[in-house]
Amino acid sequence: MNLDLLSAFIIGLLGSGHCIAMCGGITTMLTSALPSSNKYQEQQISVNNQNIPIKHTSKAILVFCYNLGRISSYTLIGAIVGFTGSIAAKNIGMPLAGLRMFSAVFMIFLGLYLGQWLMWLNRIEALGKYLWQHISPLASKAIPVNSPIKALTLGAVWGWLPCGLVYSTLTWALASGNILTGASIMFFFGLGTLPALLTISMGFSSIKSNLAKPALRKTMALVLISFGIYSFIVAYQQVF
Repeated sequence: MNLDLLSAFIIGLLGSGHCIAMCGGITTMLTSALPSSNKYQEQQISVNNQNIPIKHTSKAILVFCYNLGRISSYTLIGAIVGFTGSIAAKNIGMPLAGLRMFSAVFMIFLGLYLGQWLMWLNRIEALGKYLWQHISPLASKAIPVNSPIKALTLGAVWGWLPCGLVYSTLTWALASGNILTGASIMFFFGLGTLPALLTISMGFSSIKSNLAKPALRKTMALVLISFGIYSFIVAYQQVF
């Protein structure tokens, strides 16, 4: 596997605690009113003295569609940002190694943010709120989430939620300087976020509480900071 793709996947894993804080509420809302069975459930309603069967989509299918929509949005944004990076590299003459230094700095900020030592990424998230104000009303059209299409739509909308973790990873997509690589980076990042959100969806509260523990969160933050420093040094050596 490409090192950038593996790194994006690991970033998604290490950001598990942040994923629970940002997306846990919507995931809980998505599944709280759903049937617990992993198969289609059928109920009978009476219309004109006739029993008519109604099928309810299972929790597993709706959770899958929600996450598919969310990761699809990440992938689309990654493609857009990767294309932007290619334009910057070709037309402006900005070296990709310089963009990698930029993304490494963001990775360090992300670690400081997740460890709650320096919250500068809050300012970046605030910029995304202007776009979110126009996109978020679309989510209301998908509620109640009682079909795969609605779950897919809600996930696709939620993928645009302002998030420091997503924005930091997007800098890696930018530094790739390629539309396909940028999309792949964000796709693998989305896969890395799956375990935490699936944990919430399936009701594993003990795992959820462990992921949210300050000690684990700070350990993950330190790993991200170390990775950012290493990436900055490698990119710096390529530039100079």
